[in-house]
Amino acid sequence: MPSYSFSEIRGRLDDWRVFNNMVDSPYYRDAVYEKFSDAEYERRYAALRSKMRERGLDCAIVPGGPNHWSFGGGMLWLSGHWEWHAVANYVVFPLEGEPSLIYSMGGTHIEATRRESAIKDVRQSRGGRFAEVMTECIKELGLERGKIGILEVDPRFHDHLPVNQYNALKEALPDVTFSFESGFMHELVYKKSHEELQCIRKAGKLCEAAMEALAARCKPGVTEYQLKAAAASAILEGGGDVDFTIIGSTPMNHPAMIFGNPRPSGRVLNNGDIVIMELAAGYRGYSAQIGSPICIGDPPTEILRFFDDIVLPGFEKMVSLARAGRHLNELVEAACFYRAKGVQSRPIHIHGIDFVSSEPHIFTDHVQAEEYEHVLQPGMVLVIEPNAVTADGMFGIFFGHTFIITEGEPECVDGYPWDLTIV
Repeated sequence: MPSYSFSEIRGRLDDWRVFNNMVDSPYYRDAVYEKFSDAEYERRYAALRSKMRERGLDCAIVPGGPNHWSFGGGMLWLSGHWEWHAVANYVVFPLEGEPSLIYSMGGTHIEATRRESAIKDVRQSRGGRFAEVMTECIKELGLERGKIGILEVDPRFHDHLPVNQYNALKEALPDVTFSFESGFMHELVYKKSHEELQCIRKAGKLCEAAMEALAARCKPGVTEYQLKAAAASAILEGGGDVDFTIIGSTPMNHPAMIFGNPRPSGRVLNNGDIVIMELAAGYRGYSAQIGSPICIGDPPTEILRFFDDIVLPGFEKMVSLARAGRHLNELVEAACFYRAKGVQSRPIHIHGIDFVSSEPHIFTDHVQAEEYEHVLQPGMVLVIEPNAVTADGMFGIFFGHTFIITEGEPECVDGYPWDLTIV
């Protein structure tokens, strides 16, 4: 598909055929995007190619989408581009040669994306014909008989690219050996570089700002979805992305909620309510999470006691064990605290962050983790988020913060108080 220099077509922008294939326009020349260093991208590319060699791959198709379990994924990690137009965009990443980013849109959209992308070759999908464009890249690289690994769009649920894209690749490249690669990216990002950790720290500050904005909005007459708006606005104002806002409310004297509402509703807050939430903010592809209860008015004695005797001590016990060299099984044992106190909890207490929520997952009675991450190591990121629940199952408090594992004390990436907030 030919490209057209802006100087050639500046008087024909109403012709979609040339508009969508425009290059070298003056548009967005003053746009400012924070970018990772060349050295950081060289590190990433070398790490990915090393893993490709281990698996015998000549090329990798690396997707990334806007959903929570991806949040840009490997596509963003390689390019700096975060996508919201499509199920996924794709990077064609060869063992030798230059990578290409296949972006969903043409015209002015792709010109802006070229400004932000660390990958210089950015091509449009031609109305969703991603596989057609990927095929052209693969042929240009001379890999028509190569072995190509297809990474996951969604590593949590193990979804790969859509079947129509796969069928088109198979038909156009009959001599290519395709393989579906699972868990490929996680090993590359479960421990963070210095530049990646700086993004985690920034995401933590965005979580703190979101909590402060939400608490300031907690007044009688306000709806749960207005609390969501307050938290989201603070994240966006700080230059971040909203990953999720889980927010719910219930009366403290007659509670019926153990975890915030994944779909904040039109319920109107009243005096005597407690607001329970879990918020996640993203920054340049990396996220942090937070949750801390907010009482509207003075809480009853039983709520204070539940927080002081159960919620905070259980959380602090887990934080005390989050040290380099500790085995994840020690964190599982810490969860015995709740039953020993005569209460219960949600099943999960801690999870990792690669880009977003990921392994390791620490449950009440088991661990889900790759073998290489069973022992905590500096550079890993954990969300410690136990959710104590009363014995009768009617009330619970989610309490969580994000931590970087260091050589010493774990580093909490937000400064929000470890208290019961009362407004």
